[in-house]
Amino acid sequence: MKKSLIALAVMAAAGAASAQSSVQLYGIADVWFGSTETGVGAAKLKQIGLTDGGVDGSRFGLMGSEDLGGGLKAIFTLEQGFALDTGVAASGFNREASVGLAGNFGTVKLGKQFNAFDDVSGAAATVFDGALTPMNNVFESGAFATNDANTVKYISPAFSGFSGSASYSFGENKTATVDATNSYSLAGQYANGPFAAGLGYAVKDLGAAGEDKATRLNGSYNLGVATLKASYGLVDFANNNETNEYEIGVDYPVASNLVLSAGYAFSKKENGAGAKLSETNGFGLAAAYLLSKRTTAYAGATQATTENAAGVDIGKTTVYAVGVKHAF
Repeated sequence: MKKSLIALAVMAAAGAASAQSSVQLYGIADVWFGSTETGVGAAKLKQIGLTDGGVDGSRFGLMGSEDLGGGLKAIFTLEQGFALDTGVAASGFNREASVGLAGNFGTVKLGKQFNAFDDVSGAAATVFDGALTPMNNVFESGAFATNDANTVKYISPAFSGFSGSASYSFGENKTATVDATNSYSLAGQYANGPFAAGLGYAVKDLGAAGEDKATRLNGSYNLGVATLKASYGLVDFANNNETNEYEIGVDYPVASNLVLSAGYAFSKKENGAGAKLSETNGFGLAAAYLLSKRTTAYAGATQATTENAAGVDIGKTTVYAVGVKHAF
């Protein structure tokens, strides 16, 4: 009898907890058809086919929360990427696997997750921040916007349009003679009316080789008839090389369900003495047509060309794409 009463009490408690909890299945399915041409001269190679992720990489995930009372919530996210063109999924929850607490103080998350630098990295990117975006083939600071294992991240509430985040990723690779290679990043954002801006800073520990550091500053302004966008990046490498980079562009809404976007990006790498090592120029143009609130058709092109210190082209990438993205 006592066991039955205990079982009923446990079931009742579970029911009460369930009533205060929520779990959401979500995802993105995005694939494009087109051509990709890489290389210069005799090394040029052209491939025609389907590729995943023209605007966003395909993924599915579970997101949940439980009301703990007093404005406090327990939260979790489990997210896995996959390639829609092949159906092959990545190993485990490669995009995010985190748990945390959220309240009036902000949000604290623990686990594998995107760092704070990623919060601002593509905030003002042109051409829908996807495969056709010029900066993706030009900027070197994009390599610092990563989803890292063993990460602690704090996200602040918004105060009069200002918000911020900070993350620290533990290397957990320490040995008896070598320290762990930890990394960290900081980000701040401001949004008020038509204006938005973001600033990010990231440090990657390379161990005995030193540290690579990246800074990203971006902004956008909605004029009503169009939205102007600009991004600037600076990468200081441990070997004293430095890369300066920028992207400018515009989003132009032709109609309520049709947007054109164009952008130009440039980067220049120099050594510690200020001598040019390489330059990369890139541009992109695309159109997005909203078939519904969740489904978008898009088409566009992008090209990036890299030259060495002597001004000779050493790399080129050209992409033409037509695709569809569905969010669920």
